[in-house]
Order: sequence, then structure tokens, then C-alpha cells
Amino acid sequence: MVSLPRFPLTREPDMATSAQFDALWAALPLGRGVSLVSHDSNGLAALNKPAGVLSHPNAGGDEPRSLLTVRYHLDGEYYEWTPASGAAPQRLWLLNRLDSATSGVILVAADEELAREIRAHFKRRQVNKTYHALVFGSPHQRSELWKDMIATTRQGAQVRSVAGVGRVPAECRMTLVRRGAGDARVSLLRLEPQTGRSHQLRVQCAKRQLPIVGDQTYGDFPANRAFAKLHRNKRLFLHSLSTRFEYEFRGRTFSFSAEAPLPEEFLAPL
Repeated sequence: MVSLPRFPLTREPDMATSAQFDALWAALPLGRGVSLVSHDSNGLAALNKPAGVLSHPNAGGDEPRSLLTVRYHLDGEYYEWTPASGAAPQRLWLLNRLDSATSGVILVAADEELAREIRAHFKRRQVNKTYHALVFGSPHQRSELWKDMIATTRQGAQVRSVAGVGRVPAECRMTLVRRGAGDARVSLLRLEPQTGRSHQLRVQCAKRQLPIVGDQTYGDFPANRAFAKLHRNKRLFLHSLSTRFEYEFRGRTFSFSAEAPLPEEFLAPL
């Protein structure tokens, strides 16, 4: 678990600003299945992203299957749209990303200064994130700290990572949540990454012969096909369950947490 600095917490909202943000949250042009799960008085919010939805459009025409169904500015990392009322354009800054196949908590901010502060928290590893993953097989230990060196290559929009051959450290705390009953050769794991490398959790699971169910890049392809046929579900079974941290903003300190409930399909095979 990442160690966070301790400050006396202040949560008194600015009522005018809070009401302004409430109006924004109520009218967000959310993508299909996306929902608001938490927000605070400073304009920080967490959304629950379903599997298959893009964190942001990668090319023209991607807007309908993205987190928000409006224009995205790659240079500033924000969404922008004009409300139906004709009011001034609205902007929403994206603070972190999830692979399109991964579901769960993703953070946004309605204030640019706040966005810079939270992004800095991510870079300093001051954000606690918890994932749940359904994997083939079962870990030998109920809890273990995974440490690997990872190499990552990028070719256009494609990212590939390999554990054990690179120079970039990757750490994750694994805890067994539940083993499948009977003939179900799957397990539900709690994963708490201490670093944020591309495809880190997927690669670290695969290295330990615990491939994540539905992983079409690092997974067990025959097992994926058999699972999809039996359960009629081809998704990647990786879910960003919760995010929590403390942050300073304009001379005050706040605590933020958000949780996206585990989808029911994760428990059905157990």
C-alpha cells in the first residue's frame, strides 16, 4: 500500500462552486453505460467506465464509444463541449486512463488547476488504487508482493509489455479473494499496484501462470475460448475497484475516495 502524507482534513464546501459543479455533473454527455460514482466540492469526480468503452477517442469517429461522447483535445487532455442551453463551452480534464477492455473507476476534473495537482499525485505515486481480476489457476500464496522488471514497446497505438527482461521496476500487492468452487479453475484476486506501468497487472499475472480471463494479448487463448463458450462473455476480467488519496488544493487538504462495484459476471464463475 502506498504511504500517504497525513494532514488535518478540511471538507467545508464553497456552496456556490459546489452548486455549479452539481449542475455540470447532472448534464455530463456520458458514454454508453458510464456513470458518476463520486465527486467533491472542488470539481474532482470519479466515473465508472464499462468494459469496451474508451477512456478518450483515439481517432475521428471514436466519440460514440468513449467516456464522454464529445470532442477530446489530446494536447490538453480534456473533453470539451457546448451545453444544449447554449452556455459557455464546458471542459472536463481526464486524470488517468484505463485500457478500453478494463472497467471501473476513472478520474476527471472540472478545474484545470485541480487537474494538474491530481496528475502530480499520480506521478508521485500518492494514489491508492485497487483492482479485482478473475484469473485462470490459483496462486500458491494467499498474499504476496510481486516485483518485476518490465520492458514496454510502442508501435503507434499498440502497447506491448514483457516482464523479466526490462529495466523498469513494477510492483503489485496480490491477495487471494476467492477460489473457484468444484471444477471451476479460476480465482478472484485483489491487486494493489505500487507502480503504474503499461499493462503491468496483465503482464505480472501472466508471468505467474495466472493469466487474466479474457486477456487477448497476454492470456491463455484456448482457456479464453472455452470460458467464453461456457459463460458467453469475452470481456477482459480486470476491474478498477477503488481509488483513494488525500490532496492539497488552494491551501486546504481534502480526502477523496471512489468505488465502482464489482460487475456480477466476475462472481458467476466462482
